[in-house]
Amino acid sequence: MSDHNDLVARTLSGETSSERVEGRLDEGRVAQWVAQAREAIAAAATSEQWRAAKAAHTGEGSPLAQANRTIGELAAAQRKAAGQLIGAARAQVNDLLAKRRELIEAAELTHRLAAEAVDVTLPVGGDPVGALHPITDMIYRMCDVFTAMGWEVVETPEAEAEWLNFDALNFTPDHPARFMTDTLFLDPPGAHRLLRTHTSPGQMRTLLTRDLPVYVVVPGRTYRADEFDATHLPVFNQLEGLAVDVGLGLADLAGTLDHLAKAMFGADVATRLRPHYFPFTEPSAEVDVRCFVCHGASVDDPERPCRTCRSEGWIEWGGCGVVNPRVLASAGIDTDVYSGFAFGMGIDRTVMFADNAADLRDFVEGDVRFARGGVR
Repeated sequence: MSDHNDLVARTLSGETSSERVEGRLDEGRVAQWVAQAREAIAAAATSEQWRAAKAAHTGEGSPLAQANRTIGELAAAQRKAAGQLIGAARAQVNDLLAKRRELIEAAELTHRLAAEAVDVTLPVGGDPVGALHPITDMIYRMCDVFTAMGWEVVETPEAEAEWLNFDALNFTPDHPARFMTDTLFLDPPGAHRLLRTHTSPGQMRTLLTRDLPVYVVVPGRTYRADEFDATHLPVFNQLEGLAVDVGLGLADLAGTLDHLAKAMFGADVATRLRPHYFPFTEPSAEVDVRCFVCHGASVDDPERPCRTCRSEGWIEWGGCGVVNPRVLASAGIDTDVYSGFAFGMGIDRTVMFADNAADLRDFVEGDVRFARGGVR
């Protein structure tokens, strides 16, 4: 308002336009405008206040902007000096604005980060942490036992050729396992493909593709047309083992399985080999472990029967034996030089032994209470 009143007074006094502009553009007045801008900019504490100060001191209605527009009314000899004076003032104000903006943005960012900070030391509820299914966990544990001894872990297809599942393993054409009541064949029948009934086809695949000696385990799902009850599943898991080298025999097999049993069930577990028959091993045996419930105390003691082992003192764990020479010959291996042993252990049953699981159906029915109370 003071500038306006001063302009009116100068006009009434008869002062020319050039003289009036020259009076407004003296260094003292320009310095006063810069000082006012500096004070307003320094007082701005937020982005909103900063924008208001910028509009007041650099906007179209600001004193510096108005003075810049009147430079053209000056005499030609005065315009250059006036333009330099106003330009320097405006540059100074813009520099003050830029520096203040940096400070305000840094302060606001610090405040925002502090407001949005998460105290990681605070306890949180959160969702339950996931875990491996007990069967998957047991597969890893069993494989770890063998990899620690230098064995390899091999994966083979679940949809298998009939020749690899039966013929290559010395099953006769009329063997009951080939019947559709026991085996799940895939369409079309002429393709002679099926869902593997055991992980033993991994033996032949390994022998046909690897150089000797061979020490491998083959974990995986197997399929049979079994009932779905407390002790049977149509889909279950096995760990196949195969070792072929010079001089391997039944004693090596027994020592390997005894080591596996101790790793799975503890150092005090006892195992035994019970004579049995498998077409792909000779001699063959069933692997039994000492009952983990009665520890054999229920044998011949009708007063203390054990439902787990039916008072026999032992529980079947899997099958094993020395590899039948016919199987080795099918893979082109010289049976006068090489021999080996093989075994197939039920992984689901291993979980049952290790964790006292009473019903195989619990493994597949999806009840999280079973998984939470699993092996680990």
